[in-house]
Amino acid sequence: MRNDERIVFVDYIRVIACFLVMLVHSSENFYGADSSGLAGNVSMLANEANRFWVAFYDGGVARTCVPLFMVVSAFLLVPLPAGMTLTGFYRRRFSRILPPMIAFMLLYTFLPLLWGGMTLEQSMADLKMLAFNFPSMAGHLWFMYPLISLYLIMPIVSPWLERASARDERIFIVLFAASTFIPWLHTFVTPEIWGECFWNRFSMLWYCSGYLGYLVVAHYIRRHLDWERRKRLIVGTTCFVVGAAFTAWSFWWKGVPGQLIETPILEWSWEFCTPNVLCATVGAFLMFSCIEAKRTPKLIAEISRMSFGMYLIHMFFLAPIAKAIVAGNQADPLLPIWLAIPVIAILSYVCCVISVKLLSYLPKSKWIVGC
Repeated sequence: MRNDERIVFVDYIRVIACFLVMLVHSSENFYGADSSGLAGNVSMLANEANRFWVAFYDGGVARTCVPLFMVVSAFLLVPLPAGMTLTGFYRRRFSRILPPMIAFMLLYTFLPLLWGGMTLEQSMADLKMLAFNFPSMAGHLWFMYPLISLYLIMPIVSPWLERASARDERIFIVLFAASTFIPWLHTFVTPEIWGECFWNRFSMLWYCSGYLGYLVVAHYIRRHLDWERRKRLIVGTTCFVVGAAFTAWSFWWKGVPGQLIETPILEWSWEFCTPNVLCATVGAFLMFSCIEAKRTPKLIAEISRMSFGMYLIHMFFLAPIAKAIVAGNQADPLLPIWLAIPVIAILSYVCCVISVKLLSYLPKSKWIVGC
């Protein structure tokens, strides 16, 4: 895509959201209770400083990272161009994301063997399961599956979005917003709601829930929201601050230092389709949309182009960098935690920019890093 064809604020979202992903994973090193250093099924906060700064960075600052990528994809791709068929759309999108995804699934399955990061038995077990899920050393690749599902549904909903009025879309968005309360109801009221039971996982609002809701939100903003810049900035900032503050507080509330806590309980409002994250994501997107530059700076455009590859590769850098800075002591890392978390993310980000740029010079690099 030529620079004069780019949507400037979307490039900035990609650049920042990619960093926020790394900020999330940097934070996990300060409350994970297993040997990986990342947040598994059980968590523990070492002290009050970790409690506050993890809540601030992971919950407050960075929790919108995944929904922002979903909104950007929908903002750019829906509705489909005139004449684009379902098979044509699938061929174009999946030829871009599936080869790099498969390449990195294999890399995360075998490459850690070189430095003793995993056993051969674990590697073989991961290989057997690759057709069904991401490798054990690449938990961040969970994102690829909902992204694929979003691509699968785009040609289906695109004709409706082309015909739908603003009111029609608002009705769907209200239903989607209502569905974002389901994770809270599961946690605090009942694990089964609105028709859910062991023989039926599809609740009443199932088909109005999930990342499809972000797709419709993105289309509504692009097609129907004609607010002036000042209003978008005020409303966006307010929504982001309110949503982010609640997200941070929810973790702080449940995070009692020194106690083992089931991670789903600690992260009870951190799912990406919850009311607070939806509020913060819409706010962040509106704030970014206030960027009115005519051209994307060259560096921003280049990092935006490489962001997919950076996402895929970043755990190869982040894990050893975090291990070195944490130095085996979450309560007393080499740097104060308020500095340690962003430093891990920044160093990882720089390594990703350099490595993906170098890999992009290889022949057929798009099959590996997507650019």
